[in-house]
Amino acid sequence: MFTGIITDIGSIDRIEARGDRRIFVSTAYDMTSVDLGASIACSGVCLTVINKGPGWFAVDVSGETVSRTPADQWIAGRRLNLERALKLGEELGGHIVTGHVDGIGTVANVAIDGDSWKVDISVPADLAPFIASKGSVTVDGVSLTVNAVTDHADASVFSLNIIPHTQKVTTLGTLTAGADVNIEIDVLARYLKRMEHYRAKA
Repeated sequence: MFTGIITDIGSIDRIEARGDRRIFVSTAYDMTSVDLGASIACSGVCLTVINKGPGWFAVDVSGETVSRTPADQWIAGRRLNLERALKLGEELGGHIVTGHVDGIGTVANVAIDGDSWKVDISVPADLAPFIASKGSVTVDGVSLTVNAVTDHADASVFSLNIIPHTQKVTTLGTLTAGADVNIEIDVLARYLKRMEHYRAKA
């Protein structure tokens, strides 16, 4: 479990082709404090540390994960938003994030809004019921608040403000129109939708 508060930006150093893809990620984390088998969210994807050393760790990325994330995410040189798993007693600064990607969004527009950026992201219509104005959403592992949502027949577009701090400490500072991003809906919205489904059937 995570909070969507990014604590490092890593970079994919190299990839080994196996049954799955083995990804080696450079990081500023003190890896002596990270156990083998621990979970690290990599741009919103919960992955298991299977090897490590000073300034790096390795994870296996399954074909299922590759198929549900942007095509260019698992390539050498790609920068990744990193977050270690939440420990009991730590501050919950964002919202509850599972590290399971629900879909891929596409950046529709980036515009300057004061010192911040206003970012519009298009998502498939099946995700629309789970995204609400002033609700929470995770974009590439970053916990953010939705400003507004506009629904269309085949897609929905939601807007966010990316403040200067978030631009600096995450990869969202390099977003451009046309970029694909990982989207995780609020886990509470997922359960509410499920409850609504069964209430409608009753």
